[in-house]
Amino acid sequence: MSHTIITTGGTSGDRVLNAGYTRTIPGLLKIGQMLALLVAVLCVRSSRGWPSWAAFQFFEVAALWFLVAFLLFFLMHLFRLQAKMPCINWPLTEFFHYSVGTLLILIASIVAAVKSGGVSALVAGSVFGLLSSFLMAVSLWTSYSVTCGSQPTGAAV
Repeated sequence: MSHTIITTGGTSGDRVLNAGYTRTIPGLLKIGQMLALLVAVLCVRSSRGWPSWAAFQFFEVAALWFLVAFLLFFLMHLFRLQAKMPCINWPLTEFFHYSVGTLLILIASIVAAVKSGGVSALVAGSVFGLLSSFLMAVSLWTSYSVTCGSQPTGAAV
């Protein structure tokens, strides 16, 4: 059996960094989510005297987990790593991650807001968590239209 391997030279399309992604709507949404989660974690972490230790530990763990996950997804898009790992359905992976993240961050933010006990840093952290869950819901909606939207059949009627 003979195999033909076709290689392309270094053209402008082979750039490693996709800086244009940061100016797209999904890129801006990811940046907004990461910033909101980072501020939420910093607010909760800098606060002293948590009224409910378990509630804010859950909030902190959930926010840090999704902050790291969104950072990884952002870097994957920025460096075009999805093309190097075609065995994973990346749009579907992001869709499921956004659906779980929206639900967990929303629950954690509501619990954190209820259990804040009037501590302003904890209230601010829960507000930024709610903002992040809203941005995740928008990303979920946009990724749903890409992942689960109607596919053209190509058959003429």
